[in-house]
Amino acid sequence: MGPLWIFVLFAVVAGAVAYFAYLAKKKRRLAFASMAKQLGFQYAITDPFNTLAEPFALFGKGEGRGVENVIWGTWNGMETRVFDYWYYEESTDSKGNRSRTYYRFDCALAPIAVMCSHLTIDHENFFTRMADHLSFRDIEFENEEFNKKYNIKCQDKKFANDFVDARMIDFLMLHGQGYSFEVATDRMLVACKKIDPVAIIPLMGTMKAFVDQVPKVVFSLYPKAG
Repeated sequence: MGPLWIFVLFAVVAGAVAYFAYLAKKKRRLAFASMAKQLGFQYAITDPFNTLAEPFALFGKGEGRGVENVIWGTWNGMETRVFDYWYYEESTDSKGNRSRTYYRFDCALAPIAVMCSHLTIDHENFFTRMADHLSFRDIEFENEEFNKKYNIKCQDKKFANDFVDARMIDFLMLHGQGYSFEVATDRMLVACKKIDPVAIIPLMGTMKAFVDQVPKVVFSLYPKAG
């Protein structure tokens, strides 16, 4: 097989990959639009809200990031925004070739009637444990099983302890698997690995259940201004 045939074969394969990627993206957009219609939400292919400006740690990861397939409306009395989010990290091999690794999520964002310190609730993993050893320790609670499973970060330890009470811990242990949670100012974010658009409702349900677990004392101690 000569160099020309190799080039032609490579072009055909690359074209096929690009075509199937286009079809997958189009199918996902149609599925999001269909879900928006079923929920009585609005839909946009690109982000009309400048979502990346929201003060969440997830939106600061990687060298590049983006938001697409945004749907929004009111669900169970809660203003809700759901969207695809991705970021990539760049690396260079020993020959100087650069490559990107992409990480993809689905997120639900909603207001909360609390003025929150920035609090992140995520699962423990190798990297969070390494950070703990480097003195960037997370906040620990009396429940040792919870401490092993979750990594809680907040500059205001009192706020974290007020927010993550025994009832919230029970909820996270039972229903938090596969989700990360953040609150900042008067906003909250729930994120999970990329899901099929038909699984948006469980994502929103998890967010609503999370809000329902927020201790009443938090609303009285940290009321939203105005």
